[in-house]
Amino acid sequence: MSTGAIVTANVIGYAYPWDVLGDPGFVERVRGLGVTTVAVAAAYHTTRAATPFHPSRRLVDARGAAFYRPVRTGAWSGRLIPAEADWVDDPDPFGNATALLSDAGLEVAAWTVLTHSTRVGEANPDIVVVNCFGEPYPYALCPQSGEVREYAATLAAEALRDTASSAIVLEACGQLGIQHGGHHEKTAGAYDDRTRRLLSICCCPACRQAWTGRGLDADRVIADLRAATSHGATSQPSPDLLRTLLDVRHAATDALRAEVIRAARAAAGRSPRIILHAQPDPWETGALPGLTATAPGDVDTVVAQCWATDAASVQNAARLTETVAGRATPGAFVTVLPPTRAEEFPRHLSALRDVGVEQFHLYHLGLAGADRLPLLAEASRATAGVA
Repeated sequence: MSTGAIVTANVIGYAYPWDVLGDPGFVERVRGLGVTTVAVAAAYHTTRAATPFHPSRRLVDARGAAFYRPVRTGAWSGRLIPAEADWVDDPDPFGNATALLSDAGLEVAAWTVLTHSTRVGEANPDIVVVNCFGEPYPYALCPQSGEVREYAATLAAEALRDTASSAIVLEACGQLGIQHGGHHEKTAGAYDDRTRRLLSICCCPACRQAWTGRGLDADRVIADLRAATSHGATSQPSPDLLRTLLDVRHAATDALRAEVIRAARAAAGRSPRIILHAQPDPWETGALPGLTATAPGDVDTVVAQCWATDAASVQNAARLTETVAGRATPGAFVTVLPPTRAEEFPRHLSALRDVGVEQFHLYHLGLAGADRLPLLAEASRATAGVA
């Protein structure tokens, strides 16, 4: 486990820089919810966000993935360079939002999305995830690439540089797959769980080279994956092959995480608390990729996706608490946005607490309207008295 400065808050609220900047009521609203730590986006993907409480706007159209800090020329040594956010009228949105919150006595975590950037992927198609049919996923930067790992590490370092952030939240610290949730996504329900997993196995040049290093015939692997994902497929990859492919992915994920954490600590000049978004299912891809065997020992907190207020989310949290026991604090990422219903949310929080969740990560301080705002306070009440 990390030896960073301890963030004692049991509830962390998430926000965008534009939620904080220009809204003099933000701090008091957050305090009124019982939230003392705010995870502010330092690097984030494309989004169109509501701002129901902001005094001067109602929407922000973040037209592409961006870094919400100055992109310093000397900090980026390779060709993978993030874009600045010209839709925020501030030269350093994350840095100035952090300063404002810190001056008000709130703790700040740098919410940093690492391998999810359509803008970087489209500009550099040779480093994105590719499925077994040769179809690229431009939103997904493959961690098998050393350039991607260097890019992610620089993002983390630059996010923390010269700020009072006491923690960093690592989102997409691993590989994304076929499920994206992008503009007008039309893949939901088309493939079963098995096929989605197979179509999320990256077959980019770097991954194929890594397979060869493990004694595999890359062309044969791709042929097997294609056959297994074809309509009416009767053959499946062998368990040994799948185990090796997962090992290759996890080795790259471990390398990515190690570089990111090392860079973050060096830039901060201290040991910030490391919060990892991940799922206990090792095969998961996406913003919360599957945990590797060593990941819980490298970080302070592991946060699993528990947005749905159903038994599956609770079971996922229970699996997480068992997986990280004695190594990291188990957290649950919960949302007060639709389709979450007011009458379900308190019961959901209680059920998550009952299976061992010790920290709630709340989505979202800026997106929740007046009818949803009271639900955010439920998490603070649910964690009252948690050590």
